[in-house]
This record gives sequence, structure tokens and C-alpha cells, in this order.
Amino acid sequence: MDKTKNLLEVRNLTVHYETDEGICEAVNDISFDIHPGEILGVVGETGAGKTTIALSIMGLLPKPPAHVISGSIKIEGNEMLSEKPEAKGFFDFAHKKARKRDEKRLESIYRTIRGKKVSMMFQDPMTALNPVLYVGDQIAEVIRIHEKVSEAEAEKRAGEMLELVGIPRDRYKEYPHQFSGGMKQRVVIAIALACRPDLIIADEPTTALDVTIQAQILEMMKELQRKFGTAIMLITHDFGVVAEICDRCMVVYAGEKIEEGSLEDIFDHREHPYTKGLFDSLPNLQDDSPRLKPIPGLMSNPMDLPSYCSFYDRCSVKCDSCKNSNPKLIEITPGHTVACSRIAQAQKEAK
Repeated sequence: MDKTKNLLEVRNLTVHYETDEGICEAVNDISFDIHPGEILGVVGETGAGKTTIALSIMGLLPKPPAHVISGSIKIEGNEMLSEKPEAKGFFDFAHKKARKRDEKRLESIYRTIRGKKVSMMFQDPMTALNPVLYVGDQIAEVIRIHEKVSEAEAEKRAGEMLELVGIPRDRYKEYPHQFSGGMKQRVVIAIALACRPDLIIADEPTTALDVTIQAQILEMMKELQRKFGTAIMLITHDFGVVAEICDRCMVVYAGEKIEEGSLEDIFDHREHPYTKGLFDSLPNLQDDSPRLKPIPGLMSNPMDLPSYCSFYDRCSVKCDSCKNSNPKLIEITPGHTVACSRIAQAQKEAK
């Protein structure tokens, strides 16, 4: 693969959920790239839209209620979204028929890509695995579908994948309920890596595990990434996990990208008030303060997002200009982008 080209390109992705209560604006005009062999951390609180972004890339959005309003998703240069935007004509019969034909075509393409080019590790290994199939057979199934090998060869390779993630081959014919949480997660990783995909999307893969098992899973992911050169999009709300494994970090708030940069940019030179608030709310061993500093208030309701900065009501440094319009992303140093009206104004004045 050409290392100079983007493995994944997401441009202006907007996804809404149509509910009985109204329209939920889950993802709003998000753009980012992932390069071959790179690990990108996507950080944000619950409800920020991280999983919706992942499901959009995998073509697994539940339709209905999800609708891709606009945007482009390219995997190795191949467009994966429908050519017909959904911004208009949600309820138009002819429009829906055209979309159904287009979605059937895309689904057939996705079937060849999922597991082979792009794999996903879901958040909860308890529900990600089929409870009535041997864990080995669940790995072998992916290999048989994409590699077109014999059943015996698929079983042999599935056993090798189990050993690769630290599970003895003789546990091939055991069911998921016979494994601990950490072992189940290893099986999920084995399934994701079975066909050595170019990109793995890991949706909070260590959330349900205790700290020692988390460390083992992260170390194993790093080792496998080094061994196979697989790119990883790691969705998390834990900056400790980002510091441990990622090359770059993207911070998401209320469905929008508000800051992105290298680990040095985000950890040492963060600029957005929300990113600063996230770090301030973390325990600090060098700080003698008896209490943490939480960010006041709650994230904006995605059913009723303001036309101005969605972080305005919680921001400690807001000004009048912040309420005039929704801030656009600006590049403050090469590769380090921020969406903040105050920073944009400061840059304009500095010129």
C-alpha cells in the first residue's frame, strides 16, 4: 500500500437520527484522515457522536432511524457513501426507491470490505460474540468468507489467531461464556485481525475491563499494530489510553470536531476550552487540590443544537463573538486545528 496516500478520508460527514421526538443531529460536518499504519484517537464524552462516526464508516448505521445527510467517506480512494444526499426528500417516495437501489449496491461492496479491508471491534465483547458458536468457528468464519480457503485451512488459521492473541489453541471449541471479559476481548481482536485488514476501528475496547487487563489489551494492540502495520481508529473517553497507544488525537464535542493534532499538540499545547476542561478534570498527582475541576453543565442537546458554538453555555472564557456564529476550524500550527471563535479572533488581531 502507498504510505503517502490516505487510507481513510472522511469529508463533511453529517448524520441525523429521525425520531418521534424530532431530529437528532448526531454528527455535524466532521472531516478527518487516517494514514496507513497510523493510530488515531477519537476522544469525547458519551453522546458526542463517536460511535455514529464509526458505524458510518463501516456502513452499519441503522436505517431507519439514521440518515446520512451529506458527506464523503473514502476507503483507499473508493467512495463508500451513496451518491444521493439525504438533505432533502426524506419522505419522498421516488427518492427513497432510488436510495434503496443505491444502498443495495453499496451493501454488496461493504460485504467484500468488512473484515478484509476494515474491521471493527465493538464496545462490549459480551454482545459482540455469538453465544451459541465456538469462538474458534467465529474466527474461522471471517477467514472462509474473505480468503476463500477450505474449512480445514480456515480452522488452522483460526487456531493460529487464537495463539497470536494469547489464547491456547485447545480452547478453540469453547463458547464465549467460558471466557473472562479480557479473554473475550482477545477473541474479538482475533476476529478483527483474522484477515489482516488495513484499518481496525476499535470502539472503546477496554471500557468493560479492569485496569490490569486494560494494560494487557493495549500492549497487545500495539504489538499487533507493529507486526502487521494495521492502522487503528481508537474511540475512547480516556486520555490515558490515547497517551499509551495513539499517534494523533481528535476531540469531538456535540457531533463536531473541535480540536485535532499530534499527541504533543493535544497534551502540551491544547487550545480549545473544552479540551483544557477535560484535562483539568483529570486527577493530578502533582496537584494538592482536594477536589477535581469538572466542566460545569451538560453537553448540548443534539435534538436542539444552537446556531452558535455548542460549548458556549459551559465555556469559562466565552465572549460575545462566540454567540454570533458556529466557529470554523482553523489551523494554528501545522496539523493542529481548533474550532474556537476567541482563538480565531486572536489570530486575526495578531496579523
